[in-house]
Amino acid sequence: MRPSPLRRLTTTTAAALTLTVAVGCGGEPVSPLPVQPPGASGSTATPGSTATASATPTAAPTGSVSPSRVPPTTGRPAPAPPAPTRTRGTPPRPAPSSTGPTTACQGAVRYDLPLAETELELLRSLCFATGAVLRIQGIGPGLVTVDRPELVSQQYEAGVVDIRFVRPGTVAVRIPQEDRAHTITVVVR
Repeated sequence: MRPSPLRRLTTTTAAALTLTVAVGCGGEPVSPLPVQPPGASGSTATPGSTATASATPTAAPTGSVSPSRVPPTTGRPAPAPPAPTRTRGTPPRPAPSSTGPTTACQGAVRYDLPLAETELELLRSLCFATGAVLRIQGIGPGLVTVDRPELVSQQYEAGVVDIRFVRPGTVAVRIPQEDRAHTITVVVR
């Protein structure tokens, strides 16, 4: 019985491929081109594959790919970077209100001012609503002064000065640091 033309073509192609891979490449395995996935083309061998001539003309070459040599491919996107954290010394910003006026004033918040971490030269003025507290951390008793004591309620405890703004107006807060007095103008609405 004669082999079919398709079977003869497959046998001839397999034998030629085996000889091309073994002879043409010096016996070294050949990796696929970057645009071809492993196993997509019948003309190249993949890393870790073996191609040998078969004794029977009907056997096609077989290859196996080592899972450790194939780079993992996933459809998952890269994880997002972590959200930035808020540093001490900067108060949380309230959400803008659509019904009220849009100003740079903060509400009745507590504003922490750690002197060890804050450059007072850069802080000239603040704006708060009535009831806000300016907490100055890391200073001795009696060193922080205000020019309008009738607008504030001031307390000291354990290196922390709390200045609560109880009435609207403008208050100049003086903080001594490194042989110099720094003045922060606080507008209270």
